[in-house]
Amino acid sequence: MMKKLIGFTLIEILVSLAILVTLTVITVPSLAAFTINLRVDNEITAINRLLFTARNMAINSGQTVTLCPLGSDNQCTKDWHKEISVFIDSNNNKKREVNESIVFVKHAIKVGDKLQYGKTRIGLTYANTGHLSGWGQNATFTYCPKNHADKSRGIIVAVSGRIYQSFKKQTNKADKNRSNKTITCY
Repeated sequence: MMKKLIGFTLIEILVSLAILVTLTVITVPSLAAFTINLRVDNEITAINRLLFTARNMAINSGQTVTLCPLGSDNQCTKDWHKEISVFIDSNNNKKREVNESIVFVKHAIKVGDKLQYGKTRIGLTYANTGHLSGWGQNATFTYCPKNHADKSRGIIVAVSGRIYQSFKKQTNKADKNRSNKTITCY
């Protein structure tokens, strides 16, 4: 009497493995692009929220409010990739004094990615009217993921204090600002 063996043949295993490898090759690049887009979207949303917080705090408190990365001496710096603070800046000097409270802090961005505000801006300050306090503070926040310049996004801050996000005119094209210029990091 012969027993029937139950199992898979070598051909069935090889076909299943070929299908699995094909699906993996197709989905992994899409998954990588998806995670990069998600990271960029999360950072742009966080910056957007930070700007709204700073502007609303200035209007509601009736004081100037500054948004910037703070150095070890509590002076604003150009290190936008580090932690960014929003604080009451009652003397409008872009330095957090002992009596000036921190309103909100945003975590640092992923190592290797770039975040900048204009080319050389060290911070922006909202007046109690909701407008930017001082000349030359309007610029564009640009977020550029490492090795993926085509996925860069931006937030444009106008003198009026209003903010505008960059946009894509066509799918698979780089984001543009309101002047139709491509968002790029320097």
